[in-house]
Parts: sequence; C-alpha cells; structure tokens
Amino acid sequence: MVVGIPKETFPDEQRVALIPDVVPALIKLGCEVIFEPGAGTAAGFLDEAYVAKQAKAVSDRKELFAQADIIAQVRTLGSNPDNGKSDLDLTKKGQVVLGFAEPLSAFDEIKAQADKGITLLSMELMPRITRAQSMDVLSSMATVAGYQAVLMAATRLPRFFPMFMTAAGTVSPAKVFVIGAGVAGLQAISTAKRLGAIVNGYDIRPAVKEQVESLGAKFVEMELDTAEAEDSGGYAKAMDEEFYKKQRELMTKVVADSDVVIATAAIPGRKSPLLVTEDAVKAMAPGSVIVDLAAERGGNCAVTKADEEIKVHDVTILGPTNLPSTIPYHASQMYSKNVLTYLRHLIKDGEIQFEMEDEITVDTVVTKDGEVVQARVRELMGLTAKTEDK
Repeated sequence: MVVGIPKETFPDEQRVALIPDVVPALIKLGCEVIFEPGAGTAAGFLDEAYVAKQAKAVSDRKELFAQADIIAQVRTLGSNPDNGKSDLDLTKKGQVVLGFAEPLSAFDEIKAQADKGITLLSMELMPRITRAQSMDVLSSMATVAGYQAVLMAATRLPRFFPMFMTAAGTVSPAKVFVIGAGVAGLQAISTAKRLGAIVNGYDIRPAVKEQVESLGAKFVEMELDTAEAEDSGGYAKAMDEEFYKKQRELMTKVVADSDVVIATAAIPGRKSPLLVTEDAVKAMAPGSVIVDLAAERGGNCAVTKADEEIKVHDVTILGPTNLPSTIPYHASQMYSKNVLTYLRHLIKDGEIQFEMEDEITVDTVVTKDGEVVQARVRELMGLTAKTEDK
C-alpha cells in the first residue's frame, strides 16, 4: 500500500497533508510513503526531513500519481476546481483520494471523480462522535482560523487590546464581540481574552453559554426561540428568515458597542446567515474592525467581500477564506495527525478496508466503484437512494 503526498496546487495554499513525523507510523501500518519534491516546503518541512523518516522522493507529480494507492491531499478537486483538473487526468481507477472535497456543493467535481472510478474520502464529512474527534479536520482548522482572526484584528485596530495603566493615564481595553461559539469562535474568545480584551460571545445554541463563560467572556442573551437551533451533530441549524431578521435587530446594539467583531457563524453546506447589517457597521466607531470567517459562503456581514480587506463607513472589514494556510506549520501538523488517525481506522494488515457498516467510513466515503455512495451527497445531487440505503 503506497501513500503519496503531492504538493498542493491551490493558489496560496501552503499546507501539506502529511508531515515527516507521521511517516514512521504509516510505515508501521505496512505502507510505503512517497512524496513530490517540495510538497512540504511552504509549510516548513523540507524534503530532507521526509527522506530522514524513510519516505521516498519521486521524480515528479505524474510519477507520484502513477505509483500511489492513496493520495493524501489538503485540497482535492472539489476544493481546488481550477488547478485540480489536471490531477484528474493523472488519477487511476480504484485509487483512493482523501482531503477537503466540498462534497455538499461541488457536485460536478464529485461526479467527475466517480466517473473516473476514484474512491473519494471527504475529510470534512467526519462525523462528530467521540471516537472520531482525533480525525476531525474541521475542528483542527477552525482552531487555527479562530486564533489567527483575532491577531488580524489586533494588528488593524488603532488601539490596544489590553488595559494599560501608565504615567500618561489609563488605557481602556478593547471590546471584542465573537459571533458563533463553535470551535473557531471559542478559540477567538480565548485568544482575545489572552490579549486582554473585554469579550462578549453569542451563539443561537443556548447550550454553549457555559463554554463561553468558562473562557472568561460574557454570553450575550437575546430574546429568541432557540429550541431547534442545534442539529444532532452539534452544529448550528439554519433558521427561517423571520428568526434572522429579529436576531439582526437585537445584535445591532452589541455590534455598535464593539471595537472588534469576529463573525464565525456558518452552516455546513449552506449559505452563511446574514447577521451584521450595513446599518450595524455604520453604527460602529471609526477604526473598528470586523473579521468575517464566514466569507467563503457569503459572509455574516452584509458588506463582506471574500478574500478582500475593505473599509466601509470607516470600519475595516476582512473576509479571509483560508486562514489555516497562513499558519501552515502547525495547521499541517494538526491536519496530518487527523489524516494519520483516519488511515489507522481504514488500514488493516497493510491494506485499506472499507467497512461500510461503520459510521465513520460510511459518512466519509463519497465515491466508490464508479458511483456516488454517500447518502447525503446523493440526496443533494438528486440521485435516487441506493438499494442498500432503502
């Protein structure tokens, strides 16, 4: 069983799917590990480090795809639709490709991989169950994004985050409002508190109030019916427009009183809910900062532009879509550990085995044997249920 590590081709993607330190564990599983020269360089992992851990360099990308049984990527075709097309020609029937795949929206790319006979494993479909926690790439990457979002805001805010008592007088701390208390939001709260800010946190799921307060932040309560706000996987559910309208009205006052807003509210596979109106932005003090981590799917802020830094009503608004790539060393380290744990789950006696009764496997295997097999993806693509699913 040969595991291949290609260089990422998505623009400005600096992460690598597997770092040198996990190579010995893969060899212990009965795998041979090969890599494309330069695969980890942007993340700080040189070719020499892979070779020292008994991975083998191949001549080029074409040879890597020709030799590998498993291709471990950060971004597969679905999340790299332009540059990833050339990889589709290099893949072969029965080859296993794993990584971020955008399976809930990149339907053309999913179909193309099924037609090619690829077995596609989507890391972002990992179920949120206890035994899959160490494989949860969404949580790992959200940790990086939440941390980095606060640092971005701190470098652009024209004031200090902490309180200072100086001979020149007392400097009051910045007020930070974090919208969404998932992994990214909680990390943002924690980071802002460590920097000395006064932090408020909000989520439509009342169950996270204790988590927000445990980090030293105040939980913002709003008079809204949130009884059905959480799905079985622990994610926030999409609500109706009437709910969001009332939520935006209640949120405007909190936003206006904040120096920094970190927006992290996202619904998997859905457009991001609009929570911060332009009127709310206008009400913020000049020099305030909004970092919208939901920018890739439309944004939580009405004026956000994905991958741009803009100024509206004297407020700086950032819409980063790939923050984990800006801290590639540790992001790769975390992602790599998730992938290794997942491969340990799949590989038995040196061979990959798909136990389709297992919840982890059945949720993450998107295409297999020339078909789209993941039930939720099939439904979204308008495909009839497979016989065994009926």
